Order: sequence, then C-alpha cells, then structure tokens
Amino acid sequence: MSILARGFKLVRPVLHAMEAEKAHLLTIKALQSAPRLGSPMPRRDSLTQKLFGLTFSNPLGLAPGFDKNAEVPDAMLAQGFGFVEVGTVTPRPQGGNPKPRLFRLREDEAVINRMGFNNEGAAAVARRLDTRRGKAGIVGVNIGANKDSEDRIADYAEGVRWFGPRASYLTVNISSPNTPGLRGLQSREELLRLLEQVNAARHKLPRRLPMFLKIAPDLTEQELADIVACTSKGEVDAVIISNTTLARPTLKSRHAGEQGGLSGKPLFHLSTRQLARFHQLSGGRVPLIGAGGISDADTAWAKIEAGASLIQLYSALVYQGPELVEGILAGLAAKLREHHLINLGEAVGLKSAEWAQG
Repeated sequence: MSILARGFKLVRPVLHAMEAEKAHLLTIKALQSAPRLGSPMPRRDSLTQKLFGLTFSNPLGLAPGFDKNAEVPDAMLAQGFGFVEVGTVTPRPQGGNPKPRLFRLREDEAVINRMGFNNEGAAAVARRLDTRRGKAGIVGVNIGANKDSEDRIADYAEGVRWFGPRASYLTVNISSPNTPGLRGLQSREELLRLLEQVNAARHKLPRRLPMFLKIAPDLTEQELADIVACTSKGEVDAVIISNTTLARPTLKSRHAGEQGGLSGKPLFHLSTRQLARFHQLSGGRVPLIGAGGISDADTAWAKIEAGASLIQLYSALVYQGPELVEGILAGLAAKLREHHLINLGEAVGLKSAEWAQG
C-alpha cells in the first residue's frame, strides 16, 4: 500500500465529515504538495495492452471529474492507474452550477453531482500540461462545451486544437446531464455534424491523436444503434460507456432526490448492460471503455467480459481510497490465471451476449 493510500485511510473520517466539494478540493491540494507519494506497482504483462498506438501498462484509468484542471495527473499515475483522464475542460473558464452541487450517498456507495463543467478553461489546463511534456504516463483530456456557447460543436473543435498537441488522447464528452441540451448532441444528425468538425480539426494536427466519444447510459436501443452507425467506420477510436445517469434506482440515502448525475455502485448494472449492447450492436468493431459502478476486481472483470478493452473509475475512490487500484489490478491478474488466459484482450466480450440480455 502506498504512503498516499495509508494517509487516506487515516484522514478518510475527517474528509467524510466535510462537505463533499470542500473535501475534494482539500484532497487535490494535498496531492499537489506531495505529487510523487506512491511506490511502483508490480508490472503484470498480462494486463498490458497496445491500443490506439498507445501502450497501457494496465487497463484501469482514472475517470474525469477527479482532476478537472490537470493539477495532479502524475500523482494519480503514481498510484498505479494505467492512464488518467483530466477535465472536463471547456474553451473558456466556467464556474459551473450553484453550490451545493456534489453529494455523497454513503449508504449506496454512490455520488450525485450537478457540477456543470466547472473548470479553469483551456488556456490554464494547457499551461499545466505543457509542464509535463516528456514525462511518462498516458494523460487524456476530456473536452466539453461552454454552457453559454452559441456554437457548441465549434467549442469541441477548439478543444481539439488546444489539446491535440498536449494530450495522449482526447475524449469528446457529449453526455453530461448537467449542461442543458448537451445530450442532444448524441442524436444521429447532430453527432454526425459534431464528428465531422472535430475530425476536421484532428486531421490538421501534426500527429495522429486517438479520440474517444463518451455517451450516456440513458439511451434507447435505437439511440445506441444510431451511435454505432456514426462511430463504426473509424470516426472515433473508442466509445466510453458510460457517463452518469439521470435514472434513480432504489436508493437509501437522504440525498437520493437531488438533481444531477448518479454515479457509483447503483450505476453498475445499467452501464454494463449498455456497454454489452453496444458491443453486440457493433459486432465488436468499436473498441469500448467501460465506466460506471466499478468498485472491485469482480465488477472490473464484468466490464471486460461485457466488451470493454479498458475501464475507468472515480466514485469508488471516495469510499475506498487509492488502495482500491492495486486490489483491482491484482484481482484482474488472478482472474486471467483462473480462466487460463494469457492476456486481458482475450477476455474482452466473452459474456457480452449474456450481459446484453441482463
């Protein structure tokens, strides 16, 4: 267990006694002051994958939302993540929605947020990423549109121009429920327009940059099929399934009625079923990244069997801390041995048909 993980265990009761957003900001400040706390994770060749021209030392990534402004990507890579995604970043700085806007649902091991793409803007994040040029580690940037933008598609193209030279990959986030109207970009006609413009910007970059698309879990079968049709000919390198949900399964917490996107354990089955459905609809032609409700090695393995080549988490860190990372990676390696598989890629989609019916 890393020094950071041991420290988090000690201060977790104090952090959880604080208002959620205040505790999060304090955590970021602590990581900034000690960015390299961590011991090297044992390398497991069975978990290494080469995808999109990148070599992922393991499949577990830190989802966006934790490090919105690229303040601590290297500190989080040091905890054993195979990749870190910062953001969401908009072209102009944005304050986000009124507070309070972040809620822990402890009894459900879940989080509801209505942050609203609060971030310092592209210029500030770009400056931070410039300081880590030449450093090892895969750091992606999740890009979004300003709430008051007159042309949201143009905002995404601007994000490509800002971060194309600086990021390991980009994620086009059109699925946050906290920016009014944003999810409308998932419709077939709007998505085609969006992908045309962001790819036009991407093709002008000096190198080929991997680009992912992040979608919502609250999509019908037809909407999923439309997205498959828009992404199955190389328009994006991968699809991330999924963002937070507006659905409200049975929850115990007093915060269950708060508006915003729900993440954490209650999202697991919905997001994994949608992941498997996408895998089935695309015939496995579109690489997928599974997010939503991962809390241990079993849920991580389920995402892979449902069709994910890579996985991401964030909410589970709130409750379990960074020691969760090593637990999941050790568990995945054990799963491969148990199933007599040599590499994680062999497990991708093994149970997608089963999960798609779930």
